[in-house]
Amino acid sequence: MFLYREVLNLELGAIGEIERPTRTRKLPAVLTKEEVRRVLALVSPEHQLTCQLLYGTGMRLLECLRLRVKDVDFGRSEITIHEGKGFKDRMTILPESLKPALQLHLERVRAIHAKDLAAGLGRVSLPFALARKYQNADREWGWQWVFPARGLANDPQSVSHDSTESRPTGSGPTVRLQRHHVHEVNLQRAVKAAALAAGVSKTVTPHTFRHSFATHLLENGYDIRTVQDLLGHKDVTTTQIYTHVMQKPGLGVRSPLDG
Repeated sequence: MFLYREVLNLELGAIGEIERPTRTRKLPAVLTKEEVRRVLALVSPEHQLTCQLLYGTGMRLLECLRLRVKDVDFGRSEITIHEGKGFKDRMTILPESLKPALQLHLERVRAIHAKDLAAGLGRVSLPFALARKYQNADREWGWQWVFPARGLANDPQSVSHDSTESRPTGSGPTVRLQRHHVHEVNLQRAVKAAALAAGVSKTVTPHTFRHSFATHLLENGYDIRTVQDLLGHKDVTTTQIYTHVMQKPGLGVRSPLDG
């Protein structure tokens, strides 16, 4: 209609009411608690803790991988998620059962960070405004990734003048060598391989743990508003989709075939 009226200057005439197309909402794939246990047990050891956090907290994949050390509060059993979907901050739970493993993991990460610092490295990328205001914050322990990558990589966004922590890339400027977080593709492959090994026929991705987290909380009797806050949904109707995949939706309707 816009093309004909505004560009071609032609009148279409009476064509009746036109309804805007609505996006069809598909039900999410959700694992049973037993399927979750089987998949988590078969995830490769290097990615097991990350997957346990995805299921235990309801975080999105990149929200989990972009966690900083300072975002984890063991005393309050909380995790702060910064700039999630829609650039919103929110809080979620830190499972008590994961505290010992996560603390041990962070001790190993701190040892890696100390080694990087000794080599004149140890920097991580920061939000642009913070990087300008606090020029040495990228070396601080609190800003380090909870799940750092194994190796170092060039950061093309920051040009370094320190020859100890930079190297040339072709004929362009020197860029700083730093440690990024684990790449999301590595985790996606690990989850897919674990689901196949567990014999789960459903399509399983890291995001499936988030769907399962929400559904299992509702099945355990938690109110939908609480689940909405933990997931960071703007509208409760987004959270309500999980009521359609619960094992006992609503009041627990029983099929007449089951007597």
